[in-house]
Amino acid sequence: MSKFKKKKGSGTPGISTASLPDIVFMLLFFFMVATVMRDNDLLLQNVLPKADQVTKLEKKDRVMFIYAGKPHERYQSRFGSGDKIQLNDRLSEVSDIRNFVLAERASRNPELEKVLTTALKVDKDTKMGIIGDVKQELRKIEQYKVNYTTQKGSVLE
Repeated sequence: MSKFKKKKGSGTPGISTASLPDIVFMLLFFFMVATVMRDNDLLLQNVLPKADQVTKLEKKDRVMFIYAGKPHERYQSRFGSGDKIQLNDRLSEVSDIRNFVLAERASRNPELEKVLTTALKVDKDTKMGIIGDVKQELRKIEQYKVNYTTQKGSVLE
């Protein structure tokens, strides 16, 4: 009769690395799709006021943003500590709004020109005088669709 022999030290087989490149590329594509690049570098302090009755803008391609507030602490030595407005990536004067809006209109589709909305992202501690000046300049160039951007929450907080 024959005898059965035991296998010695077989252990567990090694990990297959054949699918490792697939996993790396899946992670790469995930981060490429999930990452959102910032459009503008914010030079101003921008703590938005709170409101309890807000609606979300549906289509972001029809919106141009005007930021208002005090310059961030690291820029106060260069720009001062008063209220400023920011158009795209630079601090501007109220008189620059006309050229900004006309450039935004020209860069969009002609069909969207009638529905182009100006969103004001204003710091909650900004004086209303500069906002009035911005709105006056928008009226002069017939940009009547204005939206105030807020955070959802209680006004009393």
